[in-house]
Amino acid sequence: MTADLIIVNARARAIFAPAGTTAIAVVKGKILALGSDDAIRAHAGPDTRVIDAGGCEMMPGFVESHLHLFMGGATLGMLNLGSSFGFDATRAAFLDFAAANPGDDILFGYAVNYIIFGEDRRPDRHLLDSIIADRPVCLLATDLHCAWANTRALELSGILHGADVGHGSEVVMGDDGLATGELREFAAMNRVKMLSRLKGRDSMDYEGGEVSDEDRAHDKALIRQAGEYCARHGITTAVNMDGNAYQAGLMRDLALGQQMPVRVSLPLRLEQRHAADGIALIDGFGPDVPGWLHFGRIKLFMDGVYDTWTALTVTDYPDRPGFRSEPLIAPETFNAICIEADRRGLQIATHAVGDGAVRATIDGYEAARKANGSRDARHRIEHIDTITPEDLDRLSPLGIVASMQPVHPPGSAGLPLEPTITIMGRERWPTAFPWRMIRDRKVPLAFGTDWPVSPISPLYAIHCALTREPWATDKPDQRLSLDECLLAYTAGGAYADFAEGSRGRLDPGFEADLVLIEGALEDLAETENAARVALTVCGGKITHEEL
Repeated sequence: MTADLIIVNARARAIFAPAGTTAIAVVKGKILALGSDDAIRAHAGPDTRVIDAGGCEMMPGFVESHLHLFMGGATLGMLNLGSSFGFDATRAAFLDFAAANPGDDILFGYAVNYIIFGEDRRPDRHLLDSIIADRPVCLLATDLHCAWANTRALELSGILHGADVGHGSEVVMGDDGLATGELREFAAMNRVKMLSRLKGRDSMDYEGGEVSDEDRAHDKALIRQAGEYCARHGITTAVNMDGNAYQAGLMRDLALGQQMPVRVSLPLRLEQRHAADGIALIDGFGPDVPGWLHFGRIKLFMDGVYDTWTALTVTDYPDRPGFRSEPLIAPETFNAICIEADRRGLQIATHAVGDGAVRATIDGYEAARKANGSRDARHRIEHIDTITPEDLDRLSPLGIVASMQPVHPPGSAGLPLEPTITIMGRERWPTAFPWRMIRDRKVPLAFGTDWPVSPISPLYAIHCALTREPWATDKPDQRLSLDECLLAYTAGGAYADFAEGSRGRLDPGFEADLVLIEGALEDLAETENAARVALTVCGGKITHEEL
C-alpha cells in the first residue's frame, strides 16, 4: 500500500517500537508499517511526502493528561510572572506590560508565586496599588486557586467591602474592614475576572448565557491557539479538566472544521449544588466528534490547595490546631454523584490535593463499586499531592488511575519550597507526590502539567521529574526512570483516556500520532535544554514542524 507520509533516518527506543526500527509509513491517518529505511521506502509513491528525521528520536505523541485549554489560551495574552521575584522586578515587568497594552482594560499577571514579594508578605491590594493604581490589576497565583487584586479592581467588581462568595471560597478581609485583595478559590476570583472581555467564560464554573457571535469567534480562536501551543510541544491528545456545554460547543465547531491540531477529551464539571441530578447536564454536550472530541467524563473538586489552607487533610494543619479544612462536596453528596456517574458508565476525575481529600475520593469510588458492581471504570484522582500510606494501598484494588504532574512539587519547575511544605507539615512529606510508591504498586500513572498552572512542555516536566530531590535527607526518593516517565506521558495517558488500543504506542493500525525529538532525552536529567520537539504529527497530519 502506498503511504501518504514516510519518515526515515529516525531512531526509536525499545519501549515504543521493535529493535531496528528507523522508519515509519503513514496512510489515511494511521500507522501503516514500521521497519528499516529500505523496507519503509518501498511504500513510497509519487505523492508520498518523505521526511528525513536526521537521526531524531521517534516516539508516540505526548498525551497531556491534565490541562485547561480555554484558560491556557487566555493566559497566552497575559503577563507570565513565574520567574519574577521581588517588588522592583515585578513592578518593572508590569509597567512594561501595561505600556504594551494601553487602555483601561484589566491587566492580568499569572503563574505568580505566593512569595513573589518575599516570604514574610503575601501580595495585597496596597502592594499592587503601588505598581498601578488607576487601572484594574489582578495577579493569578501559580496554582490558579488564589488571586490578588488592586483597589481599583476590587471597587469595579463590587467586593472592596467584602462579599459572600459561597462555600469554599473567600474574599479575605483586613482589620480595616476592607478587602485585602486576596481572593481564595474560584467563586471569589471570578468576581474580578468578570472585568475582562471573557467575563468568566473561561472559568471552571461558567454555566452559559447569551454570547455574541463576535465573542464566540474570539473564544474559539483562543482555544485553537491553545491547541497549536500543545502541538508545538509534541502533544497530540489533550485531556481537558474543566468543561461545560459552552466549551463543548466551541470545541465541536473546531473539531468538525478540522481546526484543532490535537485530540481533546472534555468532561462535565460538577459542584456540590448540582448533586447527582446534575450529571444529566452532560446530555447537553451533544455527540462526540469521533477521533477528535470525546466526552464521557465528569470532573469534581474535593478540595483546594495547601497554600490557601483549603486542602482537606486527615490530621490538623501544623500551624492551625483543630483545623483540617472542609470538603468542597459533602461525602454523602459526593458518593451519590459517583454512584450515579458510574451507573451511567461515565469516568470520574476528582481534584484531590490533601490526604483527606484523596481518602474521601477513594471512599466515593469504592461506594460506586459496591453499588454498581465491578467494571473497568478507570476513575481518576487528579494531583494526589499528599496521601496516607494506608490509602496508597487502596488505589490498585479499585482500579484507580493516578493523574499526576511532575511540575507540581515545591522545589521543582522554579517553585519555591515555602510556604507550601511548611503549611503541609513535615509528617506528610514521606508520601507527598509519591510517583515511585504509586508506580511500584502497579497503579496506572498518567502525567500532565495542569497548564496554565505550570509550563506545558512534557520535556520540561520530565526534566523536573528526573531531577526532583527529597525535601529532607531522611525522606524517600520518588523519582522515576526516563522510560517510566515517557510511558506515563504516552501509553499511561492513553490508558487513562481509554485509548490504549489506538494511541500511546507505535504500532501498525494505531493512530499516526507521533513526535520527533532532536537531542538526547537521556540528558534531560542534566539540563532542561537537552532535547526539543522537532516535528509533531497528529492523525497523520503535520501539526508542528521545526526540522
